[in-house]
Order: sequence, then C-alpha cells, then structure tokens
Amino acid sequence: MIPVTNNNISKINLNKKILNKSEEKYIKLLKEQIFWLNRNSDLVYNKSKKLYDKYINGTLNKNIKKRVCNFTLLEIKCNNYNNTFTYT
Repeated sequence: MIPVTNNNISKINLNKKILNKSEEKYIKLLKEQIFWLNRNSDLVYNKSKKLYDKYINGTLNKNIKKRVCNFTLLEIKCNNYNNTFTYT
C-alpha cells in the first residue's frame, strides 16, 4: 500500500492486440488480478484502512509495525514528488 494521486496513475489497455507470449501472459495476469480485486474490493479497503489507521494512531502491534511502510513518510514523499513535476 503506497500513496498515489491521480497524476501518478497510468492506464493500461488490456484489450490491445497481443504482440508476443510474454505480453499475453502479463495481460492475462493483470486481468485476473483486476477480477479478484473487483470481487474483494471491500475486504481489501477495510483491511488496509484498519492497518493505516492503527499505524497513524500509534496503536499498531510492534511486530507488525516493523514490517509495514512508514505511511507518513510515503505521503510526504508523494506530495514532494507531485509538487516537483508538472503534469499535462
């Protein structure tokens, strides 16, 4: 889980003509992942929100905190990155 803004998102055309086997496998993998995420979006959102809130509030278990990203730092870096570059 990393912070992004709409400016950081690149759309991928999953319906384009496949050029080679490697690309075909990659497109298939992406479609399977999107299918799973769409079916489980509430579950993923709720679990990630709970983890984020506990991290920010300082109530996250120490063993888990050691293994997750520093969300506050990532948000700062994301904002710095987006303020540095102009988008068209």
